[in-house]
Amino acid sequence: MEWVEHFEERARRRGPDPAWSLGAELPPAVIASLQRFQVGESGDGATLAAHADAAGDPAYAAAVRLFVAEENEHARLLAELIRAGGGELLDGHWSDAVFVRARRALGLRCELLVLTVAELIAVSYYGALAQSPDPLLAEVSRRILDDEQYHIRFQRDRLSEGFAATPPARRRAIGALWQGFACAVSIVVAADHGRALAAVGGSRRALLRESAALFGRFRREVFVAAPPVTAREISAAPHRP
Repeated sequence: MEWVEHFEERARRRGPDPAWSLGAELPPAVIASLQRFQVGESGDGATLAAHADAAGDPAYAAAVRLFVAEENEHARLLAELIRAGGGELLDGHWSDAVFVRARRALGLRCELLVLTVAELIAVSYYGALAQSPDPLLAEVSRRILDDEQYHIRFQRDRLSEGFAATPPARRRAIGALWQGFACAVSIVVAADHGRALAAVGGSRRALLRESAALFGRFRREVFVAAPPVTAREISAAPHRP
């Protein structure tokens, strides 16, 4: 139940909304990029919740629903930010449709592995946007970045447990394949969002470099070493990407 308590505590500590009425000065490339990320955060999590239920762990299933609620909160924040910058929301985007199909291909562990790729890339992406001179964009990016760092640990905890009984050689092979997939996805994201990154002082190269480092660390922690890490231990030792 530690992750349930962890998500509930973070929800209680969540501050008031940013001052949307002040508006935001967002370059067109940034609005276009945020629109696509907003679509990706907007899923209802029904398939993930169903996979979690099927795993037979009620505490984990409850934590997954709280995790999905945080993702939906990100979608809401991004929607408000886009409107504050004078943009409109998208009904969908091809990249999200492809990503959803990949996530749902092979059950819970596959979905978590694919989902974690998005969250690791998001750490680099929102880290860049958090440096924006626009106060509203920087604040929303920092809020989402903080959540995503904890989400990565949530996935790491579960996946470490899930692969604990897998023979070491097979576990390492799966980890290598996962990291190759993650690097390919990061190349697509960098190409698709490069103009937005440049508009806030970032770059495609920086996103690829930072994402690759995060992928490597996550692979080592899940597939090479690592006993599961508890939410209490995580809360006691905040992580910086």
